[in-house]
Amino acid sequence: MQYDPIKRSLGSVFNQNPVLRRIFYHLLDMLLLRAWHIRKELRKRNHVSPEVKDILDAGSGFGQYTYRMAKWFPKAKIKAVDIKPEQIEDCIGFMQKAGLSDRVKFELADLTQFNENGKYDLVLSVDVMEHIEEDVQVFRNFYTSMKKGGMLLISTPSDQGGSDSHDHDHEEGVHGFIDEHVRDGYNIEGIETKLKSVGFTQVEARYSYGVPGKISWKLSMKYPILMLGTSKIFFVILPFYYLIVYPFAIILNFFDLGMKHQSGTGLIVKAWK
Repeated sequence: MQYDPIKRSLGSVFNQNPVLRRIFYHLLDMLLLRAWHIRKELRKRNHVSPEVKDILDAGSGFGQYTYRMAKWFPKAKIKAVDIKPEQIEDCIGFMQKAGLSDRVKFELADLTQFNENGKYDLVLSVDVMEHIEEDVQVFRNFYTSMKKGGMLLISTPSDQGGSDSHDHDHEEGVHGFIDEHVRDGYNIEGIETKLKSVGFTQVEARYSYGVPGKISWKLSMKYPILMLGTSKIFFVILPFYYLIVYPFAIILNFFDLGMKHQSGTGLIVKAWK
């Protein structure tokens, strides 16, 4: 399934003014389980080392994590980069209206070529690496661009069925729920090896989207997106759907966040320089 057109449709609805944009960010924070896991890890980072001065949002998309980090790290300067010009332009306009343009900068960039020597205390990459074939080069660029002691935080699908790729293992030519991925996902040993190969000395990876998370994702994301891909009439039906489904999804998200999973369809990876 082509996921980007659905995202563009949603963006066109909520990006019409700053109030709707903030509502959109809040909805993403509530619905996306990966946002729950990222918040958990960023709170830990802020508690351990509150003096984060420079942050890179590597693959900023709609800019929701950039916006949140600007609030969580009020003294930090943030650079957000993405490969899509329309998203960069859109985010620049919103951050100006939100009064954050003095600390937050958006730039068009290809992560396979991005390199700013020893600049960042924190690099965040959320659901990006599964889209990039030259992942080791990107990891190397992250390492070079970080300060000594800086942390890289990655959220990405695992090879345990990320993006429902295993649903179609026996169907020729069918790759999974999200077609834009160049790989189905990473295993823990594989991504740790790649990160250490470029210089990271300490790497920690854990599964997210265990059993509770997988159910929540299907209820709160997969099924609604499939409906929207079928007909735009579901934009009208969707709020009523969430009124019924979301209470169950939020309980499942809490369980997923608090449990240690032996396997899962997502990975949360931290690496220190």
